[in-house]
Amino acid sequence: MKTFFTRTASALVFVAVMLGGILYTEFTFFLLFFLIGCFALQEYFKLIRNIDPDYANISSWHKWGATLAGGAILLTFTGNNFQFAQLPTGLIGWWAAVIFLLVMPIGEILLSKDFYLKNIGYSAIGILYAIIPFGLLIYLRLHAIEIQYTPGGFGTAPGWLIPLLLIIFIWINDTMAYIVGSLIGKTPFAPNISPKKTIEGTVGGMILAVAAAAVYGHFWGSGYLSLRHWIALACIAAVFGTLGDLIESKLKRMAGVKDSGNIMPGHGGFLDRFDSLLLAAPFAWIYVQFFMIS
Repeated sequence: MKTFFTRTASALVFVAVMLGGILYTEFTFFLLFFLIGCFALQEYFKLIRNIDPDYANISSWHKWGATLAGGAILLTFTGNNFQFAQLPTGLIGWWAAVIFLLVMPIGEILLSKDFYLKNIGYSAIGILYAIIPFGLLIYLRLHAIEIQYTPGGFGTAPGWLIPLLLIIFIWINDTMAYIVGSLIGKTPFAPNISPKKTIEGTVGGMILAVAAAAVYGHFWGSGYLSLRHWIALACIAAVFGTLGDLIESKLKRMAGVKDSGNIMPGHGGFLDRFDSLLLAAPFAWIYVQFFMIS
């Protein structure tokens, strides 16, 4: 019972922080996902240290250089939306990212006791995995896009709309997959990665997430997006969100840990909470660029 109340309380705090950060202002959105990205990158580093002990020997220069490079890359996605010392933060982030990405390998070679080229590769993959997806979400939030919101008209969608829909659709997919799997799930979906996942639960979650998006989009959501966009975004969230969850589960299994962190009591770490979004966000960004912008 104590665990239930702990999980419930932390979940309510999580929802409040997420909604506040996403909806309040552009800056709170940026700050929210900037912090999430940096903390998720640290959890990725921890997983890699458990997977490959050689990575535990990287220098502090490498560790914090990679983190600062990740933060600078997130800053580049702000473009001209924010200013610091009369300079666009996007420009500051771009130059900082270039400097850190050039200097970090040199420092690793000179300062590490044992230099392994693969360690630089691990860090680069971490930036691609845990930083770029959040940067794309920041881009969607800060850069207004003119989209076809009805079959016969165009309009500017709220910047928070696509990121919020992705998170909601992922939550619906995960919740419905758990419920359906608990009720009728029998066939393992990926037993070597996530033994509790079943084909019935996975497919059921996807179908119900898309159905919920279609129903809402048809009756109430046409003022924001056309029905096909509601369905497409739900499909992206369900399919690629599920794959993102499996990727993080594979990393944790290789690392021999249950959770990537313990930032949320009863819910694990940042990667545990946003693993689905890490893969869904890039594909949603691609969809927006190629199929939604007028």
